[in-house]
Order: sequence, then structure tokens, then C-alpha cells
Amino acid sequence: MSQPEQRTLNSQSATLRNALLALIPNLRAFAFSLTGDADRADDLVQDTLLKAWDRFDNFQEGTHLRAWLFTIQRNTFFSECRQRRHVSEDPNDQKANSLCVRAAQDGHMDMQDFRRALDAVPLEQREALMLVAAAGFSCEEAAAIVGCAIGTIKSRVHRARCKLMEVLEMDAPRKFGSDHAISHQFMADG
Repeated sequence: MSQPEQRTLNSQSATLRNALLALIPNLRAFAFSLTGDADRADDLVQDTLLKAWDRFDNFQEGTHLRAWLFTIQRNTFFSECRQRRHVSEDPNDQKANSLCVRAAQDGHMDMQDFRRALDAVPLEQREALMLVAAAGFSCEEAAAIVGCAIGTIKSRVHRARCKLMEVLEMDAPRKFGSDHAISHQFMADG
């Protein structure tokens, strides 16, 4: 390999590395929403980055790197779920500890309540909600990541929000913040 080719390769690797590093917080947040466990989320992010790096020659320039990484992460997660289907786990006594109520600040308690409520949402709906509301993907982008129709994503987001409202005993979608437009639009259309 000539010296100019080596410099170009090193430049491309540095650019990719920087882009991947910038997306780690988004990948970690999505991984945590899928796994519910910080350690498993970190492992999932690591597996995702390794697979992306190994398969970077499959990445098409000009496409959305973040969506490509989220698709790899989602597929990796579901592959792990299929492998663990017959195994009952309670790492670090997480399930047992969730039955205990510890004294803590109100914000921590609210977050625990929200986490439990989010866990009550079916996985497909939770995934759609996290992609659209938390990760900031449009419904079109989320549909491409998940591999379904846009209407299906909108429906899943709406049903996830309704389930959260039910579990958290909330009476109005506006209490979820500024990203409630899809919910109002869906209710008006439905």
C-alpha cells in the first residue's frame, strides 16, 4: 500500500472512530431501554460497536450512520433474547431488589416508578417509544430501523404512551412533555 493510500485509510478510520464515539451515549440510552440493566446495556453497546467496526465495509456512504448502528444494536439484542429464552436470570439480585422500597430522594423514586411503568409496556411498543421520544428519530426513521410501516410505529408509540399513562395513573398525554404531538394526532385520526 502506498503512503497516500495509507494516509487516506487512516483519515477514514479516524473519521469513523470519531463518529462512532459521538454516538455512544445514544446507543447506551437505547440499549438501557431495551435491557433495563446498565451492565447488560454496556455489553450490548460494546457488541454493537464491534459488529459495526467489523462490518463497516457494508456501510453505505451517504446513509444514516446512527440508524445503521441502532439497527445493528436492535438485531443483536433480539439475537441475545432468542439465545436466553430458556434461561431465567436475576443478575445482581435486580428483580429481588426491585421488590424492596428504599428511602431516597423524590427524583430517584420517580425514576424508579417510571422505569417500572416502562417495563410494563410491551417490548415492541417500548422500542418504538424509545426510538421516537427518547432517541429523537422521526417515525419514518424508526420504521426503517424496526422494519415495519410508519403507521405501525405511530400506533406502537400511541399504545406505549397510553400504557404509561395507565400504569403511572396520569390523566392527560400532555404530562409526557413536548413530544406529545403524535399522540394527539393519532387520537384525532383514530
